[in-house]
Amino acid sequence: MEIRAISDADDLVAITDLVHEAYLPHSQSGLRYWGTHQTVDDTAKRIRSGTALLMLDEDQYVGIVIVRPPQPASAVPLYRQPNVWSISQFCVSPKYKGRGNGRKLHEKALSFAASAGAEFMALDTAKPAKGLIAMYQNWGYSVVGSCDWRPHTNYESVLMKRAISIRGRVGP
Repeated sequence: MEIRAISDADDLVAITDLVHEAYLPHSQSGLRYWGTHQTVDDTAKRIRSGTALLMLDEDQYVGIVIVRPPQPASAVPLYRQPNVWSISQFCVSPKYKGRGNGRKLHEKALSFAASAGAEFMALDTAKPAKGLIAMYQNWGYSVVGSCDWRPHTNYESVLMKRAISIRGRVGP
């Protein structure tokens, strides 16, 4: 597996298809994540909000995560904090789940943000997504608040945060 930053040569249609495929189980459970219905233009806009890291198996897109620096214009106060970076659009193709690929992609996102001077990583996910919340807690995140992205979604989100750099090493 290769993990690299997105380039102009990457196929945004195929990346959007990956996102739709990865978020399909959430849609089938009734959760309307933005990733379940975003357009290719939405994908491009979300990618421009930070640095998109892609996981590839040869030429096949396996996963994506967007690592975002502080977002001064965000409606979410946590995302505006100068020492807090965030991840969004984090997903792995269902065909590649259960092999540690999500963890590897997440670790690359943490390393990328730490190398840019970030002290904390934050994210949000659906409050009803108990499995995702438990996974993130296992990865060192704590619930620190909530936010609401409706009408792009149909649920309230939990905000989660963790430390990413302690004495030069990535960890909780």
